[in-house]
Amino acid sequence: MKYRHSALCGAIFAVLASGNAFAATQAAASSQSAATPVASKKNVKNLDTIQVTATKRRTPLEKTPIAITAIGANTLSQDRVMTVQDITQLVPSLAATTEGDHGVITLTMRGIGNDSAKTEYADPEVATFVDGVYAPRAEAAASLLLDIDRIDVMRGPQGTLWGRNSTVGAINYVTTKPDIQGGFYGNAQMSYGKYNEVGTRAAVNLPISSTFAMRVAIAQEQHDGYVDYQNPVGQIPSVAQQEANYIAAGGTAATFQPIDTNLFVTRGAKYNAQNQSAARISALWQPNADFSWNLSYEYFRDRGTPDMNLMQNPRPGQKFWSALIQTAPYLDRTSNTVRSKVEWNLSDYLSLSYIAGFSRYSGKSDFAQDDGAILPTSFSTGGVSQEDRTNDSNYRNSSHELDLRSRGEHSIDWILGLYYAQENNNIRFDIPIMNGTQQGSVSWQGSFIQPKETVHSDAIFGQATWNISDTWHFTAGARYSKDRKTNQGGINWGWAYDPNVPQQPISTDETPSAPGWAISQHNDGRYSSNHLTWLARINADVGQHGMVYASVSTGYKSGGLEDGGTPYKAETLTNYEVGSKFSFLDGQMTWNSAIYYERFKNFQLSAPIVYPDGNHGLGFSNVQGVTKVIGLESELAARIGRNDRFNLIFSAIPKKKLGTLLYAGSNDYAGLPACAPQSGISNCINITGNDLAHAPDVSVTAVYAHDFHLSNGARLTPRITIHHESSSWLSPLNLGSGDMQKAYTRSDFTLRYHEPQDRWWVGMYVQNLTNDKVRTNAGRFVAPNGSFVYVSQYLPPRTYGLNLGIWF
Repeated sequence: MKYRHSALCGAIFAVLASGNAFAATQAAASSQSAATPVASKKNVKNLDTIQVTATKRRTPLEKTPIAITAIGANTLSQDRVMTVQDITQLVPSLAATTEGDHGVITLTMRGIGNDSAKTEYADPEVATFVDGVYAPRAEAAASLLLDIDRIDVMRGPQGTLWGRNSTVGAINYVTTKPDIQGGFYGNAQMSYGKYNEVGTRAAVNLPISSTFAMRVAIAQEQHDGYVDYQNPVGQIPSVAQQEANYIAAGGTAATFQPIDTNLFVTRGAKYNAQNQSAARISALWQPNADFSWNLSYEYFRDRGTPDMNLMQNPRPGQKFWSALIQTAPYLDRTSNTVRSKVEWNLSDYLSLSYIAGFSRYSGKSDFAQDDGAILPTSFSTGGVSQEDRTNDSNYRNSSHELDLRSRGEHSIDWILGLYYAQENNNIRFDIPIMNGTQQGSVSWQGSFIQPKETVHSDAIFGQATWNISDTWHFTAGARYSKDRKTNQGGINWGWAYDPNVPQQPISTDETPSAPGWAISQHNDGRYSSNHLTWLARINADVGQHGMVYASVSTGYKSGGLEDGGTPYKAETLTNYEVGSKFSFLDGQMTWNSAIYYERFKNFQLSAPIVYPDGNHGLGFSNVQGVTKVIGLESELAARIGRNDRFNLIFSAIPKKKLGTLLYAGSNDYAGLPACAPQSGISNCINITGNDLAHAPDVSVTAVYAHDFHLSNGARLTPRITIHHESSSWLSPLNLGSGDMQKAYTRSDFTLRYHEPQDRWWVGMYVQNLTNDKVRTNAGRFVAPNGSFVYVSQYLPPRTYGLNLGIWF
């Protein structure tokens, strides 16, 4: 039975609070990033003085009338927030899911997301920005959180100011900028831990002249894989039993061959390994107080391995963190990005800014999609061997934004902007599926070759705030977007089952052609749409230390082309929200809350599917009617005296119901019923009214830190983070306990010793203290006896280690 909290418990948590618990706490310790902690004792601030740029202006967090969490550099370091997924427990209503076959992390916010938004267009509902530049390849843009000054997580539609694909929210990673006045300084961090985890990070500020400075930052993070390889010996049947099984399935003794155990991977790099490097060179030119130009070049490289799906219930005698694998893991990604921002104060009243970004991303990968979940009964029976292989993928994108805004304080504050973005992508993705083992006959295999896909997006936007009085403020904004997508020359090749063609998996250097292959789909097509999104909001100050607001905002994500060149519709969202922000005790406590109601139309769900003719593809479905979500977010941040800091983050999503979708299918879930002919797919179920995935009824995070001041002037700071979630579905199919993450509580702990002059610190950490097995997705296979075997990806097991930081 699904876990639910009592009404009393919910009421107690509901009066707790929302906002920026973590950035607030770190601001109390320092007004700067972790790059300059030497000054931390000289820059103590109240919790309500954090500055954010969610409105494209610098405003105090507590005076910004939207639901936003800002996570500062100190918190990222102290809580060992190393990946995008680590952010989720620090932000209400945010969830992340790993997907092994493409090696990406997909995000869900306020119950809305799409686990399969991982292909060429990769349009998410939660947009990712770095320094205001949209990042369509989020897995490259911010994977290592390199030299980040602050992360702003904006919840609710951000379509007016932030634009592309920010249907339910946006995340902006603010990198640490060069400092002209600060002189030469820097920092370095090193760590070593379980699974041979080795991490190194460093950054240095380089003042070149009185008008020019540079900053260089580097990072390398690596650890061995968590997933051991199982030995096939002792698991697969004896040779005699293999032959009997093969003959019983229709084979002959003359064609029988024993399973070659050398086909199974038993050594080498393991799944769930990390090997990532990044570097950034930033420059700031500021010839006078009215003009500045920030320019950066960023390099990212990933040579780790994909995350493996594990059996939820391992076979007897096998370890949980292990798998029987026939496809060795492989990952090779490289990203090069240039970002530029020019800000020019034209007068005392006008300011102009130009933000541009250019990125090239390429990637290859190999993944065992069969997960080793079903044992082969012979070389060609009993389960399949499936390899999901990205032979190559290349993405080039650029974006440009020009903003003109008012300066200073006026009765009306306004901003006008123009936006243009384009992408040019190509990919080849192969899926060989062999019966039994790689020695067996072809069950099906395909090669998806997309030589050219383009995306163009244009927008014009404006927003104005009428300061009716010192207390009342009214904001209205609108954005008109036009999107165009084109697929040129895309072909899906499928296996033609010619008995005269050798039964072999397609190789990376093989080009599909007759005989043996047939074109299953031509993907050529064009898509175009336009849409107006808007915002209306009123907020009022409550005394000097409080604010309430109410808003109605809309979000939009364009449609596109699925396999076969068939278009699917754009999705739209209307969000109704009321919120409050308060500070108490002379700014030593903040309490921010928001209640929202979302109405989502044409919600896009995508999944790998099988067509009635037996070919495979990626299908998109628009959920008809209205998908409804009601939720509450609340965060509390408190600095208690000189030494104690406490944070509480609470989220409740009691209602998250899909609209109407009669035919929902997914190859990740074998054994779905046969579908009606008009559906266009082979297997499906009706998911109308189902709960959304990754949306627990209740989630809460508590963080407590205390400074012990030692006799020599040093500080010892233990910090504990406890995160609890009620149960949640892992897919909109809602297929029972195997498709669900049950209620869990997860804890992390750090301990740091700061030497008296704050020139260095040394610490230890334990993450996932109780070694909980937390699922982030699910799938299933059908065993030969007809039972279902469920698999999932999991958050990392318990890890621990030592780390050291120095400042100079």
